[in-house]
Amino acid sequence: MTTTTNSAPNPRHALLTGWGRYPLSESDVYRPDRIAELAAVVTANTSSLIARGAGRAYGDAALNDQNRVVDLTRLNRILAFDATSGLLRCEAGVTIAELIDVFLPRGFFPPVTPGTRFVTLGGSVAADVHGKNHHRDSSLAAHVTWFDLMIASGEVLRCSREENAAFFWATVGGMGLTGVILELELRMRRVESAYLDGESIRARNIDAAIEAFERTDAQYGYSVAWIDCNSGKSALGRSVLNVGNFATLERLPPNLAQNPLSTMPKLSPIVPFDLPGFTLNSLSIRAFNAVIWAFNRDRAAHTIFDWESFFYPLDSIRNWNRIYGRRGFVQYQCVWPPDESRAGLVEVLEAISRSGRGSFLAVLKKFGAQDGLLSFPMPGYTLALDFPVTDGLLEFLDTLDAMVLKRGGRVYLAKDARMSAETFRAMYPNLNRWQTAKTLADPGNRFSSSLSRRLGMTE
Repeated sequence: MTTTTNSAPNPRHALLTGWGRYPLSESDVYRPDRIAELAAVVTANTSSLIARGAGRAYGDAALNDQNRVVDLTRLNRILAFDATSGLLRCEAGVTIAELIDVFLPRGFFPPVTPGTRFVTLGGSVAADVHGKNHHRDSSLAAHVTWFDLMIASGEVLRCSREENAAFFWATVGGMGLTGVILELELRMRRVESAYLDGESIRARNIDAAIEAFERTDAQYGYSVAWIDCNSGKSALGRSVLNVGNFATLERLPPNLAQNPLSTMPKLSPIVPFDLPGFTLNSLSIRAFNAVIWAFNRDRAAHTIFDWESFFYPLDSIRNWNRIYGRRGFVQYQCVWPPDESRAGLVEVLEAISRSGRGSFLAVLKKFGAQDGLLSFPMPGYTLALDFPVTDGLLEFLDTLDAMVLKRGGRVYLAKDARMSAETFRAMYPNLNRWQTAKTLADPGNRFSSSLSRRLGMTE
């Protein structure tokens, strides 16, 4: 399949960041309205290019400093939907939020969603996002039947497990480096309500948290834990787990069962300016964690969660990334294989506690089986942490890398902003296979990003 010739839209020169607001990057940004315009940008014999969606990758995955960026948010049409099969066809610029707005009232929900709904589907495939159901349902790629990929020549290839399979698996988790995803087909999940029927479980330490995950694994399709990174000794890793399944009508109380596919709108407070750098310090973070722990003390074990509170607690606070101040923050997410998860969690949590760099927000989840050459998840436990950018942080995160690597773990590329090329190569053993497919799709390395150059992904 080929595209028609058209001229490229005029770019604007812009200062860009990821959601963590670190690092900063300058680029010429193109925002095409049509596929033909996108093809003109892709095939132009100028500097390198990377696709960008909603800008919610935390680090430099969608940055291309001193080069070109193509913004796909105008290519966001919903093209077809089959309510019998749940198969949805749409352009890559559609966001998960838009899917929920359109399809939840009809009884469908995205099969996998990360912790924010304000991400595009193209970016979600490129990062092969995971959710709170990975232990049961794997990552987003498991629910994508095909996508159309524009490679460096401007040619558009249909990629699936059967057709152009090498490009399918290199693009899933490939951080946009094989080409530009144009549209895709995704199988939506049928639900009876907009609520989840589950439990809120307090775990006094990391061992109790792991025990709760394992105990509820078969019962609940979704599970996630807030974890206290400042507690130590016998309370190291104390957590609050939220677990649940989409509620059936008979599990809802009468007042909710009357209109089960809608929820009450919530207030969305906004962080109007960058908070001063001293706002988040060891004392304030410790106090915040203590409040969260105390708040959950008297909650009933059985809980009905609305979808927004369960899946997207931070989305209710607009511009929450400003909490970390002008210098921004780095999100650090790692995973360990099952036999190393407990020891790895203890080692990293103890290091954080000693450092006084406690994370304001920390999340623990369990992963299941995973396919994909550069996909992040593996069976085991994953920990996600937010650290304000302060002096010495990058060196501290290097020490965490070493701890994770020695236990066979790895770090998530969609959230990374500082990992070394040597560490990346050691953590991702399928890199050579990915590079083979990358070279076929993009022999001139036209698709490049600040992330790919920092990590030496095409060297």
